[in-house]
Amino acid sequence: MNIASIFTRVACVTLLLTGGAFAATFEGVRFDDSVKLANSELKLNGMGIRAVFIIRGYVAGLYLPDRATTMEGALAMPGPKRIQLRMLRDAKSADFTKALVAGIKKNASPTELEALHDRIAQLEGAIESFGTTAKGDTINLDFEPERGLTLSVNGVRKGSAIAGADFFGAVLGIFVGGKPIDPRLKKGLLGL
Repeated sequence: MNIASIFTRVACVTLLLTGGAFAATFEGVRFDDSVKLANSELKLNGMGIRAVFIIRGYVAGLYLPDRATTMEGALAMPGPKRIQLRMLRDAKSADFTKALVAGIKKNASPTELEALHDRIAQLEGAIESFGTTAKGDTINLDFEPERGLTLSVNGVRKGSAIAGADFFGAVLGIFVGGKPIDPRLKKGLLGL
């Protein structure tokens, strides 16, 4: 068992053992055990950190209607879903765009990329609209089946909704797909 797995398990145990108002802390960042989105209660599925060598970028939490240990299981659940990023350092929107688009391209086939092309451009525009994020900022990637994917920074929505469950699947794949941006982050988000 590696260090990341140990931290993930400790965070999950902390989540389970705290009584009353549940919350989990990971890398010094507090995540609520549940959130409301589109009149639905979503539960914290798992948490993880995105880091390259010693540079810690953000801590993420995955919120789902119920527990899932695979991307397929998460996508099969009806209802809204949330990926929440908590920044551990300042980051330019160009860095986010590059990382997210590269993550989509790694996990999608050429046919899927062609179908997603315009919506990827829409995502890039939404990311560009928030400029630089600062340490401590919260970015929510919220999916509501009837609306699509929306982005918000510190509760302020950026850009318009991006339609399609297939698009949300492509974004979720960045984090927990077959070729995730960070395998340790994937394990944490899926609670493995």
